Amino acid sequence: MTKVNIIMPKLGMTMKKGTIVEWKKKVGEKVEKDEVIAIVESEKLSGEVKAPTSGVLAEVLHAVGEEVPVGEAIAIIETEES
Repeated sequence: MTKVNIIMPKLGMTMKKGTIVEWKKKVGEKVEKDEVIAIVESEKLSGEVKAPTSGVLAEVLHAVGEEVPVGEAIAIIETEES
């Protein structure tokens, strides 16, 4: 299995960190590539985080309400690929 990090996206030019508003998937659930798995927001914008690949949501690294720097992993997907 391969582990793929899901990172906090940069929603705007000046965004340095974002807050996780909602997890759309739970650990252990299957996810499909480009499926929305979380909602995040910055001071000015909110946006969807989509799965970069298909697999299983193996780990959530940050809880709802946590602020996370742009580019930091927020969750991990395990794929069947090696």
